[in-house]
Amino acid sequence: MQMPPSRIIFHIDMDSFFSSVEVRGRPSLEGLPVVVGSDPKKGEGRGVVSTCSYEARKYGIHSAMPISKAYMLCPDAVFLRVNMALYKQASENIMLLLQRYTSVFQQVSVDEAYLDVTGIVKTYTEAQDLALRIKKEMYDDENLTCSIGVAPNKIVAKIASDYQKPDGLTVVKPETVQQFLFPMEVSAIPGVGRRTREILDKMGVRTIGDLARTDVQLLVSRLGKSALKLRQMALGNYHSKVAGKSEVKSISKEDTFEEDVGDMELLRETMDRLAQQVHSRLVRHGYVFRTVNLKIRFEDFTTYTRAFSLRATSNDLSVICKVGTRMLQEFSCKKKVRLIGIGVSSLMKIDSQQTTLEDFISGNQNENGNLIRPSR
Repeated sequence: MQMPPSRIIFHIDMDSFFSSVEVRGRPSLEGLPVVVGSDPKKGEGRGVVSTCSYEARKYGIHSAMPISKAYMLCPDAVFLRVNMALYKQASENIMLLLQRYTSVFQQVSVDEAYLDVTGIVKTYTEAQDLALRIKKEMYDDENLTCSIGVAPNKIVAKIASDYQKPDGLTVVKPETVQQFLFPMEVSAIPGVGRRTREILDKMGVRTIGDLARTDVQLLVSRLGKSALKLRQMALGNYHSKVAGKSEVKSISKEDTFEEDVGDMELLRETMDRLAQQVHSRLVRHGYVFRTVNLKIRFEDFTTYTRAFSLRATSNDLSVICKVGTRMLQEFSCKKKVRLIGIGVSSLMKIDSQQTTLEDFISGNQNENGNLIRPSR
């Protein structure tokens, strides 16, 4: 008798969510290249593409692309401003639909969620049938399509959901995990960014299979302790629970200037204004932070991020501003700035332990007396 698999995880990813919601409300846009983001202003606009329809992607347009470049690639596209209230309402309906299928549910973004259906189905054949029912109900009830990955763990399920987009369904059984993963580029692993790819490429590691076969000590020497987790992902052996409720990991705000800014005082004022918005959300949701994050994008679109970790947690606005100003000073002699962002991370629910600005000023050292420097 066949034993049931230990876990069966779904990753549901809505297809081109923002633009799909827009098209749903305006059927005349069906089949047209739709770009959601800032106003392109006939190629002179600021900001970036939030998302776009698959018809727009045929022109080379993609998320995070400068809106001016998107206009240059397809000036006849339908450009729409972001309507977050509309997308959030659609997201709430979608997540309520998904939660009807299992109590073990984790929303990870406005258009993504994990479902642990181990207690609902016994085999991967049943899992495939369930996924097809979800997709049908999603289309019938919400007139939207989604792609679903089915696998023994969250990482493989997420990779699988992206495998046959749009409107895809990919089932990866436990015995076929490595066969599925190994031919893929390492960038398919969630969290592998440009810097990690560059390091691995220099090592001759280009596919997930290459990564899985690389000596773990060599990986650690190049990538640090994160290499252990990365290699487990490559082997398909990284297992984490589908959390019943997602915790907020960071809060941030950013602003794109209408014209590139070289005035340091204006940059500080803008950063302080964004910090106030971040702080307002921090207090409203009852969090304290330990790390302040700064993001800078220059006129040539080169982007830098900096982070500074405090000795203890805080919920003080002046700490955010003070740390942000210190990190901003590093760029005082650089090119003009296109975008600036400020945020906080390493969040915890608020308790009696809070750090004031005075604590910060006197607390630049860790418990061993070593200077805490910004991470790069």
